[in-house]
Amino acid sequence: MRGIGDDASVVRARPFCVTSVDAMVEGVHFRLSHVSATPAQVGRRALAGALSDLAAMGADPGEAYLGLGLPPGLGEAQGLELVRGAKTLAVQAGTTIVGGDVVAAPVLILWLTVVGWADSEDQLVGRDGAVAGDLVGVTGRLGGAGAALAVTEGRVARSPATEALLARVSDSRPRLAEGRALALAGAHAMIDLSDGIATDAAHIGRSSGVHLEVDLPALPLQEGVEQVCAELGVPAWTLAATAGEDYELCFCVAPGKREDVQNAVAAVSDAGVTWVGQVREGAPGVSLLDSRGEHLRREGFEHRW
Repeated sequence: MRGIGDDASVVRARPFCVTSVDAMVEGVHFRLSHVSATPAQVGRRALAGALSDLAAMGADPGEAYLGLGLPPGLGEAQGLELVRGAKTLAVQAGTTIVGGDVVAAPVLILWLTVVGWADSEDQLVGRDGAVAGDLVGVTGRLGGAGAALAVTEGRVARSPATEALLARVSDSRPRLAEGRALALAGAHAMIDLSDGIATDAAHIGRSSGVHLEVDLPALPLQEGVEQVCAELGVPAWTLAATAGEDYELCFCVAPGKREDVQNAVAAVSDAGVTWVGQVREGAPGVSLLDSRGEHLRREGFEHRW
């Protein structure tokens, strides 16, 4: 294998290649002016977002290619810090940054190409396999990134609870091991929660031709999210359902696989699994049910951090 240092990289292939391309633009996906968005954190989160796409397919992580568009005023030290942030996560995630490019740009731009691998096609999971009767589950806890955004924008007062939340969000990791475990345990469909479950669960529903019902009060909240929502004057589930960049996994499995899935995830991490809904026949998409069982119409969004 050949990485950085030659005109092109050389890697050893496996039978099935899984590739995802992500781009992040300052002012759209992040702002360096935020206290919680140092160059290292920007680099880390950019790679985390790209690798999360591999996790949602159940692929083994392989190589990453990092492109940078550096604007005037961003010094060499900041550029190197950004790359170090990405490299730190790469080591933790079992990924190798084997190439990329650097160009001048009017604003800071990062683009990531990540490659994953599988030995057979049936080891991979798409969005299109959910069937009526499936359970809907999520890994980890939700709403942390949206709550952190509210804090850094000054919409919520800082406190020990929010400081812990900011620290947790800055250390976000893609659920690669969990994605592989879920795929092997029999998940029918899977997606990463980059835009909020209100949007991402709808993608599963439309791709699979089924209707997902999500129980909003059942959504697992990151510590500190409920406090932030209270200060914003919105229901506790709001950020968990509609804010993006949590990079947890949403998946659909047959009821008979419930215990297998819980055990599979527990064997690789402490993320945990929470059951938040079910799949039904009906118009392709998603319904969000409040504590009274009433259907709410809300969409997720891609927020800046």
